[in-house]
Amino acid sequence: MDLLRWFRLALLGAGIALLGACGSLPIARDRPADYAAAPDRSTRLAKIVADSTPPGEHSGFRLMPLGVYSLDARIQLAQRAQQSLVVQYYQLENDATGRLLMRAVREAAARGVKVRVLVDDLYTAKSQQPLLALSRTPNVEVRLFNPFCCGRDGFLSRFVASPQDIPRLNHRMHNKLFIADGAVAVVGGRNIADEYFVLSQAQNFIDMDALVVGRVVAEFEAIFDAYWNAEQVWPIAEIVRGRPGGPDDFDAWIGMSSPPPKIELPPSDVLGYGPIAEELDGGRMGLLWGEAHAVADPPTKPAAMSADEALATSVTMKVWGLLMDARFEVDLTSPYLVPGEKGMAAFEDLSRRKVKLTLLTNSLAANDEPLVHTGYARYRERLLASGADLYELSPARTTANKRFDMFGNSLGRLHAKTAAIDRRRIFIGSMNLDPRSATQNTEMGVVVDSPQLAREMLRVINISKFQNSYRLRLDKSTGALEWLTTDGEKEMILTSEPESGFFKRFYNSLIAPIVPEMLL
Repeated sequence: MDLLRWFRLALLGAGIALLGACGSLPIARDRPADYAAAPDRSTRLAKIVADSTPPGEHSGFRLMPLGVYSLDARIQLAQRAQQSLVVQYYQLENDATGRLLMRAVREAAARGVKVRVLVDDLYTAKSQQPLLALSRTPNVEVRLFNPFCCGRDGFLSRFVASPQDIPRLNHRMHNKLFIADGAVAVVGGRNIADEYFVLSQAQNFIDMDALVVGRVVAEFEAIFDAYWNAEQVWPIAEIVRGRPGGPDDFDAWIGMSSPPPKIELPPSDVLGYGPIAEELDGGRMGLLWGEAHAVADPPTKPAAMSADEALATSVTMKVWGLLMDARFEVDLTSPYLVPGEKGMAAFEDLSRRKVKLTLLTNSLAANDEPLVHTGYARYRERLLASGADLYELSPARTTANKRFDMFGNSLGRLHAKTAAIDRRRIFIGSMNLDPRSATQNTEMGVVVDSPQLAREMLRVINISKFQNSYRLRLDKSTGALEWLTTDGEKEMILTSEPESGFFKRFYNSLIAPIVPEMLL
């Protein structure tokens, strides 16, 4: 969502509050805490993990840069689950992808699998009725994080109906997590919507998930339990009412009588891996191994703490700590890159210590939050002057490049939030390097020590960096920004925001000085 709209909503809400219009959540009911059962080592997935794990290894990983592989992994795990499914997302859309996943978890519940679905309430206007119907099926519970009380059928109407609640509603759960039988997890940056799996006709995201097994999965399940039982979370039936005259059962909403959409899987991804189903059917997965630890903000962030406390204990600060521990190299991707003065000081400290810093983010043309670009643009010259290598994703080059699957005529954007440190340690998760991730949203991810995994992550980053992006530099004589690209044969030098029209550039330059950085 364009963050300028947040700003407008706040002003609108303040005006409506003066008129006395307001709504409120129902009185919270006491409910017993609910935790994951101990994993059953006899499930098929648990046996596959055990047979795939070398002696003494901590946690295993498979990077999934290809969207359709990542979606297929979730569906395959849901189809094979025998004990439990955990589904936690910032966005779960009522589109082909969302309905496919809801169908898969509902079918698992019909087999007796315990299903718990937790969705942030910001983008549920279109998916709330199918989710409510899903919650009415046996063995399924659906809960909403930080819900809106009223005006629920539209995005704007939700804010209009709760002007007194805008400070609370500004805090969102940005986490992404899927766990099957407490044995196999999928973590990373993708929400559940067509555009995150290269299935949209309008825009698609370059993103990164990882299939995860081993000891770290228990850490993720404990994080989910903390959210599931948090006071910010409500059962969907206490918030959402069935639509008058609308279908009341899940089959009608999802179309269970018709066949599900077919996912077409290429033979291999950019790392040379095939679809995970083949390995699951064979009873053994090929994975890369390392010591790993899950990181996550508490569900109370920042409702029960000050902004300074939220920042000090955040996933953002944990990632900054990793970056500051670097000895010779940092490669980082973030769709929204707004380091702030403290972040810039840290980047400049890396430069003084001769640590090579490479940053990949969206160009103005690729950014789905153009206002955030104004916050990032404030720091470009300083980043380049400090010696950082800076790359911006090009929608045109991404569309032309087939390495991340077929983008067709859709707009390509960067959405991956990753870091590789000293070619031995990686981070993958939901956290952007911006003020909202640091102090407003909850975030999560995983840190892994594994040179082999770092090498694969760098291969993926380098594809985007060298084949899909502009390289930025400062003109030696004038200090002006330049964007370097090729036309297929020779290098080209551009001197203004590429692939962006005059009015878009003018609008951003006009609004940039007046938007506070903390809104970005």
